[in-house]
Amino acid sequence: MIRIVVLTALILIALPLASHAVEPDEMLANPVLEVRARAISKDLRCVVCQNQDIDSSNAGVARDLRLLVRERLMAGDTDQQVLGYIQARYGDYVLLKPPFKPETYVLWLTPLILFLIGSGGAVAVLARSGRRMANADLSDEEERRVSKLLAQTGRNEP
Repeated sequence: MIRIVVLTALILIALPLASHAVEPDEMLANPVLEVRARAISKDLRCVVCQNQDIDSSNAGVARDLRLLVRERLMAGDTDQQVLGYIQARYGDYVLLKPPFKPETYVLWLTPLILFLIGSGGAVAVLARSGRRMANADLSDEEERRVSKLLAQTGRNEP
């Protein structure tokens, strides 16, 4: 039993390490450029995957983007120039952290708007529930009927 638990723990620890999709033939010989390429790749979204950076995606487009990043670095571009080049080609969608500008306001503000709508709805439901509880008092006629029913069953309690 202990061996199974230890083996499972080791597998779970090793899974994130195996998630990088960069293949050996993509890596640059210059380790400094390779580190820069990896850093840039972490900021770029795979355009066919769900919110996954190109460094950990196995998609063909992600491979092409990784190669393009390395090609631009070999040409002497700075990190910002590489990101700018890819952004100009694919749009803001390719960036995992898109800029805050009019074209992306919906992207940035939608979570806040949904939170405010949900909070307002919750407050309205709670307020309505509180009013119902306050109006739950019995009328005089209802109290007489309840007293009469309790007296009939022999459980007349004040």
